[in-house]
Amino acid sequence: MLAVKAVSILHALSEYWIYLLPLGAVGYLLWSRRSASPSDVKALLERGAQIVDVRTKAEFQAAAHPRAVNLPLDQLQERLEELDRSRPVLCCCESGARSGSAVALLKRSGFAEVANLGSWRRIASLLP
Repeated sequence: MLAVKAVSILHALSEYWIYLLPLGAVGYLLWSRRSASPSDVKALLERGAQIVDVRTKAEFQAAAHPRAVNLPLDQLQERLEELDRSRPVLCCCESGARSGSAVALLKRSGFAEVANLGSWRRIASLLP
């Protein structure tokens, strides 16, 4: 009976793999964009992490943390030289979605230590 169920499952997987592949990719992207833990953030801040807010200029001007620098996500690729590659980078935005994309871009661009802070509002609660 167990063997029959296993064969049925394998048959279904072989039939529907084309649908499962994108679902797995989306799941991975969501998992990989999770926010850094408070202890990780504090450790990076103690080591002089740069705080990069990837919200739009208007969002940043409306409210932002004074230690953050604004590099909007749509300009980040062109403005990478403004960041110090020898220091860790903490990315933030409104919710953590854009900063997750920024983390991926920075890692692809050779930045070694990059983390997703999530919302910029977390900074105040995590700074010493």
